[in-house]
Amino acid sequence: MVRLAFCGIPVLAGCTKPLTAELRLRSLKANNLEETISRKDEVMIAYSLTAFDSKNQMVGVVNNAWGVQTMTKGMSTTLASQAPVQLEIPKGGKVVASLVLIEVDNYAEAQSLVGRIQQVNKWVQVPAGFLALGVEALTPLKYVTLGLTAAGLGVQLADRLDDDDLLGQSSVELKDTELQKSPQKLLRIPARFTGENLRDSFDYQLEYDVQLKRMRFMAKK
Repeated sequence: MVRLAFCGIPVLAGCTKPLTAELRLRSLKANNLEETISRKDEVMIAYSLTAFDSKNQMVGVVNNAWGVQTMTKGMSTTLASQAPVQLEIPKGGKVVASLVLIEVDNYAEAQSLVGRIQQVNKWVQVPAGFLALGVEALTPLKYVTLGLTAAGLGVQLADRLDDDDLLGQSSVELKDTELQKSPQKLLRIPARFTGENLRDSFDYQLEYDVQLKRMRFMAKK
């Protein structure tokens, strides 16, 4: 997991501008495929931002998904038009940006799942006591799965996958207590996912951004 610190931006008088993280997909390239017999992979991406308070309690989540896309060897596709996800960073807490790249076995089922995730592409408040992580370290896949469960989809993404379906996973942790220590406001992350399935070796390059913003909301009079 990448740990990142950002700097804050001064708050204008008369306005409330919460510190907000934004996750945006950029591009995907297939250097080599998992399915060399068919010479194509059908893939999807599920991604989320998950907020934790100062006591490490999960308090909010936002999810989105992209796909299903057929990829051939050497193919590149831009993801810049895909809607980003944004979530406020709790004071003294953190936000974890996570994504997973999945090779799809059943196109229709995967396309339905992507559609369901896209329909709930909004902030979801997590009920008190939903999850207390403590110091437990979770994988990006588990973060995404928790986000989908909190959104009420009833989808246990990890249970739907075997070891061959998950092509790669990546995450970035944004801690509120570290945000004032660096002038960096944007992190462009080049993730490389490689592995083997039987005699096939896959190689994908996925690029995404995590940016810190101040969302402007006029204070109520």
